[in-house]
Amino acid sequence: MAMKIALDGLLDSNYKTRDTSISDVGRYDKVEVSVLLCNDNFIQNLNKEWRGEDSCIEMLSMSQYIPDLDVPILMLGDIVISVETAARQAEERGHTLLDEVRILAVRGILRLLGFDHQTSHESAVEMEKEEQLILKSLRWKGKNLAKSVLDSGKRHTETSDGTLLNSKSQVTARNAEALREARSRGVNIVIATGKARPAVIDALNMVDLSGRTGIVSESSPGIFLQGLLVYGLQGREIYKRNLDQEVCREALLYSLEQKVPLVAFSQDRCFSMYDDPLVDSLHYVYHEPKAEIVSSIDQLLGTAEIQKVLFLETPEGISSALRPFWEKAIEGRARVVQAQPDMLELVPPATSKGNGVKILLDHLCISPDEVMAIGDGENDIEMLQLASLGVALANGSEKTKAVANIIGATNDEDGVAQAIYDYAF
Repeated sequence: MAMKIALDGLLDSNYKTRDTSISDVGRYDKVEVSVLLCNDNFIQNLNKEWRGEDSCIEMLSMSQYIPDLDVPILMLGDIVISVETAARQAEERGHTLLDEVRILAVRGILRLLGFDHQTSHESAVEMEKEEQLILKSLRWKGKNLAKSVLDSGKRHTETSDGTLLNSKSQVTARNAEALREARSRGVNIVIATGKARPAVIDALNMVDLSGRTGIVSESSPGIFLQGLLVYGLQGREIYKRNLDQEVCREALLYSLEQKVPLVAFSQDRCFSMYDDPLVDSLHYVYHEPKAEIVSSIDQLLGTAEIQKVLFLETPEGISSALRPFWEKAIEGRARVVQAQPDMLELVPPATSKGNGVKILLDHLCISPDEVMAIGDGENDIEMLQLASLGVALANGSEKTKAVANIIGATNDEDGVAQAIYDYAF
């Protein structure tokens, strides 16, 4: 039945990204596709044999279609699903193993029909759209991420993870309770942060808010590194932007010459040129990945793509020297962002959490009119302006509060919880 719905859906479709090699589907009397359920070891070996990748994955789709073959049967191909991986993902996403296998089978069919979510943002959107049409038509009720975030009439809340933390860098019990209640009432919560994804997962894991029952995981949507990394449905990367390499080189050289500690962020990893207590504090206090020390600038730039760099200095040192210097030095090539008084970040031009939120909303087909955003730093301004309701915490910067619709309580007064209870339900 899933195959019939998929084929029927292609007859009048206008998808721009699908490979149209299989076009005249109406001329076939019969369609054949095989589905094999296996374990992790089997699919890993098959993945290595077919694709040259020695890794375990959830599902493989292998086309058997031969163009211009004049036969009455459309021999589409094979779908191989690892039940062990599917079981882990089902637990992570909060639905049954059967639901997960159904989702993977539908996704395999779509890949055999020419959809590929990995080629572009638009292709991912089109594949997710067709996937949802099939799942809804079959009345399958698995809590697929796409289904949960696309349901109409729900409020979607974007919050900065820094906003969640109090002055001791802790998520309070009341904030955690409010987030759980919001989820239980059908409010979709997405983290928008300047941190790396592992830092958020680690911080929220301390109050059981990461993973299957939480609000962030490696399989959930999210905006990280000031909007430079955006993950969409199933935690797939839909956007990444890197800092100009010459700006990186200049910043790293400045760090070495002026002895100002710097951390370079590359997706889920952090790098630094030398050990320093301030660099260590990013890991032990702010939960960021522990910085890997590299021996040279060339080694670092040859090893990783850098999304942003972060200087660590006293508030006085930043305001009197660092910020004025770098605002002038990188004009037109990058921009300065300051989320904390003792941290200064260099990011690509036009970078903002707001831009990251917009990319994610477009990916999920959600209007900003359905979104409430909560923030407190200068890096939250664009996000608050984008949302239909922007809440700035009372401890936030004056610039942030100036653009907010509402000024809430402080982060030490459980400002996020108060905003959720007052405006999200």
